[in-house]
Amino acid sequence: MTTTSDVPAADVTLAADLALAAELRVSLGRATRRLKGERGEAGLSDPQFNVLAILLREGPMSPGGLADVERIQPPAMTRTVNCLVERGLVRKEEHPTDGRQVVVTLTEAGEAEVAETRRRRDAWLSARLADLTAAERATLVQAAELLRRIAAS
Repeated sequence: MTTTSDVPAADVTLAADLALAAELRVSLGRATRRLKGERGEAGLSDPQFNVLAILLREGPMSPGGLADVERIQPPAMTRTVNCLVERGLVRKEEHPTDGRQVVVTLTEAGEAEVAETRRRRDAWLSARLADLTAAERATLVQAAELLRRIAAS
């Protein structure tokens, strides 16, 4: 029979880290799915919203550049961009130096959609945080910093 004292400390630590990793993966996935359920008026899909958010953050980009950022194939991004053009959330403009390409630009309606979606997501999360104790919120402040570091690695 193997007891805890017979197992090397490194193995116990690894097992604990793997268990924590699994719990975090599941919890973060559920929280992310719930948060992404809060959408603006346009009811965009996640990939469509991501394009708007990227354009707001990075500025105008080619469809190929957007595809690279999102790690998807260019034809899929072209379909997403075309859908957003039809909704008036982005527009395609001539590329300044390459006449074969276009640049995708966020419209005022697109900016408003990003702002409204973020407002709704913040409101949903803020309401959940209000139900927590001060100590629980302080723990989340620390966790947020740790998750930022993990995401940046």
